Amino acid sequence: MQNSNSIKDKLHQQCLGIAESRITSLKEILQETQDAANNETKSSAGDKHETGRAMAQLETEKLTTQLTEALKLKQALYQIKTTSSTNQITIGSVVFTNKGNFYIAASIGKIELEIESFFAISPASPIGKLLLTKKEKDSFSFNGNKYVILSVI
Repeated sequence: MQNSNSIKDKLHQQCLGIAESRITSLKEILQETQDAANNETKSSAGDKHETGRAMAQLETEKLTTQLTEALKLKQALYQIKTTSSTNQITIGSVVFTNKGNFYIAASIGKIELEIESFFAISPASPIGKLLLTKKEKDSFSFNGNKYVILSVI
């Protein structure tokens, strides 16, 4: 196994990269949607014009909400310290269990790190809440599966 801080740093950097990628993508889509709405204004008339503008406005609002969430996610990631290590699970911990590995940081999803897979999860998620109350060698049940915490870094 790699150095524990190396694993944390790599996971953290991948999470930041994914968050940044989401932000960039959402900004591009938002700009395209706004451009399309502006073109709709120039080329349409009557009810069709109003319907097109209303749909573009709804899409813009949805994308703006998603962008705000992505920015919050990135900000939350910047608050995590990757240098601390304890056998008590906290935000920023990497948890190895008999059923999978978890990085308690933000709701990013599955991350492949060399030969191991990790699930970057939010501390507010159902399994994140369960994990935050545990330490090495503890066990818990989630969705009918029994998990044993093998190690925490």
